[in-house]
Amino acid sequence: MVSAKQILSELNYELTRKISEGGMGIVYEAVQRGAGNFRKVVAIKVIREEYSNIPEFQKNFIGEARLVADLIHTNIVQTYHLGQISGQYFMTMEYVRGVNLEQFIHRHTELQRTIPVEIAAFIVSRICRGMTYAHQKTDAEGRLLGIVHRDVNPKNVMLAFEGDVKLTDFGIAKALDLMYNEEGKVVPGKDEYVSPEGASLGVTDARSDLFSLGIVLTELLLRKNIFCGPSRLESRGLILEMPIPVFSQLRPDVDPKLEAIIQKSLQRDRALRYQTAFEMMTDLELYLYSDRYGPTNEKLAVYLRDLYNLDHLGHTKPAPLPRVSTLESQR
Repeated sequence: MVSAKQILSELNYELTRKISEGGMGIVYEAVQRGAGNFRKVVAIKVIREEYSNIPEFQKNFIGEARLVADLIHTNIVQTYHLGQISGQYFMTMEYVRGVNLEQFIHRHTELQRTIPVEIAAFIVSRICRGMTYAHQKTDAEGRLLGIVHRDVNPKNVMLAFEGDVKLTDFGIAKALDLMYNEEGKVVPGKDEYVSPEGASLGVTDARSDLFSLGIVLTELLLRKNIFCGPSRLESRGLILEMPIPVFSQLRPDVDPKLEAIIQKSLQRDRALRYQTAFEMMTDLELYLYSDRYGPTNEKLAVYLRDLYNLDHLGHTKPAPLPRVSTLESQR
């Protein structure tokens, strides 16, 4: 079995570092080199070696690449290429220089800071934009593909230091003619972010993603997922049965307009939930911009630079020199 480093070197990719690991693949940062000193930083997802000889996993990996190949949108991480060397598959993707939403939340916890309500709502509104595009995507014949992400959670949302918000990892997504996880047998996504229909092993559709996104919004506001139980089973139980709180009682600066958006996204009866990501996006944008100049990508970029102590180029600022008293400086 060839290593990831061998795969990358054979294809003129220089491995830089491992970014993350998931259930099926490992994501690396790499530099693609070409003629004339061409240089491009990319992310490469390689199927785990222990799974490389299992046809089901290869099929899943190929399906993910096929599914997202034509998803070209500013709020979705783009896929460039699917390849294979010595029986091992890899996928080249857009590299996002930034952090994922889980890291963003943890950073606030470390600094004992709350995430501004408007920043939280803006981030989720941008996820809605990408989701709207994916949910409405059609094939070459104009057939609706019926794409459902099925794993919306903070790890799968990237925040670029330039201020872009990007949804990634459609690894367990489903679409017409691309069904890998049989519904009714598998819980789609992570238990503490799954929709009620997913938690009860029911059939999911695009509205399932919107419940998960509602959970992400509340986690941004509270810096914790209120549906996360001690075990996977208990998390699903909370998703199905826990009374949905009034979030303005948990955080007073959640106003009635935002409260209404949260409550609608978390309706267990999906007929009462937002029916499309576009509807949820519209309500969030009306909340953000109807009576004031709300957040933008540029404002998010400034916020991220302050949060991570970065300069305008995205580099960590040097630590300030220790202060020296006038008397000491004259010695």
